[in-house]
Amino acid sequence: MFKKILIANRGEIACRVIQTARKMGIATVAVYSDADARAPFVAMADEAVHIGPSPASESYLIADKIIEACKQTGAEAVHPGYGFLSERTSFAEALAKEGIAFVGPPVGAIAAMGDKIESKKLAKAAGVNVVPGFVGEIRDTDHAVEISNDIGYPVMMKASAGGGGKGMRLAYSETDVREGFDSVKREGLNSFGDDRVFIEKFIEDPRHIEIQILGDKHGNVLYLNERECSIQRRHQKVVEEAPSPFVTPEMRKAMGEQCVALAKAVDYHSAGTVELIVSGKDPIGESFYFLEMNTRLQVEHPVTEAITGIDLVEQMIRVAAGEKLPFTQADIGIDGWSIENRVYAEDPYRGFLPSTGRVVRYGPPVEGWTNDGEANGRRGVDGVRVDDGVFEGGEVSMFYDPMIAKLITWGKTRDEAIAKQIEALDAFELQGLGHNIDFLSALMQHPRFQEGNLTTGFIAEEYPEGFHGAPADAALVRTLAAIAGFIAAAEADRARRIDGQLGGRLRPPANWQVKLGDALHVVQLNEDEVMVDAEPVDLAMAYTPGDRMVVAEVDGVPLFVKIAKDRAGWTLTTRGASHKLRVLPGNVAPLATHMIDKIPPDLSKYLLCPMPGLLVRLDVGAGDKVEAGQPLAVVEAMKMENILRAEKAGTVKSVEAAVGDSLAVDQIILEME
Repeated sequence: MFKKILIANRGEIACRVIQTARKMGIATVAVYSDADARAPFVAMADEAVHIGPSPASESYLIADKIIEACKQTGAEAVHPGYGFLSERTSFAEALAKEGIAFVGPPVGAIAAMGDKIESKKLAKAAGVNVVPGFVGEIRDTDHAVEISNDIGYPVMMKASAGGGGKGMRLAYSETDVREGFDSVKREGLNSFGDDRVFIEKFIEDPRHIEIQILGDKHGNVLYLNERECSIQRRHQKVVEEAPSPFVTPEMRKAMGEQCVALAKAVDYHSAGTVELIVSGKDPIGESFYFLEMNTRLQVEHPVTEAITGIDLVEQMIRVAAGEKLPFTQADIGIDGWSIENRVYAEDPYRGFLPSTGRVVRYGPPVEGWTNDGEANGRRGVDGVRVDDGVFEGGEVSMFYDPMIAKLITWGKTRDEAIAKQIEALDAFELQGLGHNIDFLSALMQHPRFQEGNLTTGFIAEEYPEGFHGAPADAALVRTLAAIAGFIAAAEADRARRIDGQLGGRLRPPANWQVKLGDALHVVQLNEDEVMVDAEPVDLAMAYTPGDRMVVAEVDGVPLFVKIAKDRAGWTLTTRGASHKLRVLPGNVAPLATHMIDKIPPDLSKYLLCPMPGLLVRLDVGAGDKVEAGQPLAVVEAMKMENILRAEKAGTVKSVEAAVGDSLAVDQIILEME
């Protein structure tokens, strides 16, 4: 077994590998860029080597710097994590030349399966179902249009070396192909160093199912069940679960055996994932097609660990060291249900725009996870596990992926795993930048999700007008009003005890008016009960002024509520929504009707940058006439290109930014007449 390994990655996956290596008694080496100098994974490792500036292209993507760090520290093996160099054949070959073990599959398998075009040819030759499409060389945009017309719309354009949702565009018409083809090529080149593109038929009502593969160097290859990854946004996975609520035992066996045969065809060893697309219109699920094989550890591997009890990182290390798998296919079972939610630095209330900045408050529902070699260790504390790589006071940088943490829950049933997700998301404290915790909670509560009726179009179908918070039923609204009244009374009681303010003889008001949305609620606080609109609420809670979160018991059931105060009142966040409340003493509330509402300024004539990012393209100049929907500019943020379009027809008055400028949120790009 190795005595020391280097992790050629960053963030949560670097922390994850270090945890298992530590359990195995293996020393670890971290490599880090300028932006990650204070990151948790650097502190966790036994040694750390600085490898360059913040951009990945100048640090984590330079193989020579990784190899030099191995030589400097005496690391015998490299675990690449996911992304970066994990699927680069040149990196695995360079390590082999230096006698350094690669904790991953053989070079031939990476080459065969890492290229989406070549892997489809190989899969087709092996008799595996593939999605209809064109897998040859695409000369230019006109050729792409010709191919798309032949296949039939809708089609998906994908960068050959792409992954993680980058370098992908869905086209419903020739216009979409012409607008998106060049962007796909650029994203492929910028993110993966390869601008080749392939085009395939887009399967409607699709489910995204993937099979976890694990093999050793002795010819043994197993499948560790499936994961359902259909909940996606912009082709980026948001929620993953294992097993799938759609897959039957017969489907699982057919998919698994086909994926094992494909892996054996390329002499695969280590962990890998075969991604399949399944037609949701097929009631028995027999129409599944090969998409691609990821020759690395997946982001969502924890859900497989939770239901099988197998530490995938440990097995990858043992396989790389030449050991045989200690179990057979017959040993692989399914114990319970596991769900993973990806907590992203993006604002769902502003169209999921990327968010960067300082993490002012960070309080996950559990502090990391234990891994003592038992199955329960991989399920976390009471079925809740958090894999993360951030810290309070740290920064989410524009240079890397926007994922902050992965929240994993395990339960005996799917319903139990969902319930734990909802409670854990309520208890997840994160302040300082936009995040998607409310949205994740809304997904978990959505009736269609709870029924298991999933497709990759779920988010677009269920939130066509964007996300505005999970709906609150009447019972929750009354509870929030009661909590707000309780908090206001506690704050008033605190104020009266401070010298020079209200005077110690004054008691806080017992009656409060709470405005939530357009509705007004009367809250009365008696010694032994809380009344909302003259109806009792079974509420038990403790609050001390300054608390950022309370745990309220409502009808004996705990409810985590985050609290924020501003000049306009209070914001209470729970169950997938942030509720703004105005709370006034009963005797003052009638005066609020005389307050004049502030009218926001008209910004409709400006094109504002919706997120921090780099202006990579301007399509118009001063004096140009534009039509509604016309592309005006392209802003790159978090390694993704975002096309900004005209909201209405008009004429450009002036351009206030230049290509190459780094823009802040709401910075003016251009002004219309």
